[in-house]
Amino acid sequence: MKSLLYRYRKFFIVLIVFSVITISLFYSALKPQKTLPIYNPADVNPELVDSTVQYKSKYHTIADFSFVNQNGKMITQKDYEGKIYVADFFFTTCGSICPKMTTNLAGVQKAIVNNPKVMLLSHTVFPEVDSIPVLKEYAKKHGVIDSKWNLVTGDKKEIYTMARKSYLAVKLGRPDQLYDMVHTENFVLVDQKRRVRGFYDGTNKEEMQRLLDDIEFLSKE
Repeated sequence: MKSLLYRYRKFFIVLIVFSVITISLFYSALKPQKTLPIYNPADVNPELVDSTVQYKSKYHTIADFSFVNQNGKMITQKDYEGKIYVADFFFTTCGSICPKMTTNLAGVQKAIVNNPKVMLLSHTVFPEVDSIPVLKEYAKKHGVIDSKWNLVTGDKKEIYTMARKSYLAVKLGRPDQLYDMVHTENFVLVDQKRRVRGFYDGTNKEEMQRLLDDIEFLSKE
């Protein structure tokens, strides 16, 4: 028996290697490949979407924008051209969900600090309060890296339009006040083609890991 195995040892080695490769390929074919959806207004909770675009079911992208950041610099879509980025809506005096959201986004910043493909973008929903100096102080307090993370302010109507027509992430506020907004805990993941690829609970640590996994996935596309 031993002599037989020795005589055909090369055959058995080839057979074993072939079997391992075949099984691996078969497993890979059966294993579902990771994908990320591309979100359009029609796919999202209507409460978070402006009524003028709720019907749109394809080709949705983030519109051009122009806001001022914590350093008084004008920030536009060109600063995010070809980038993956995470967008959110907040205000500096918020005492409920904002502190946890900002802390978690600072954690995301730490994780992506060496990835040149990724940036962050936070919009205040109370520009009448969050002036440039206020945003600057808030940025210092939370360790914002200027090259990675912009905290922006601007015209309230324009911020409202971006929140509900582009990012699909903010609820209506009081009906008696035009362009009033209720920010949500949503972090919005935007890809290199300005498409919405995910929504994440910015107060949840597990969701932050999912966000980082999805950023890594987009970075390899």
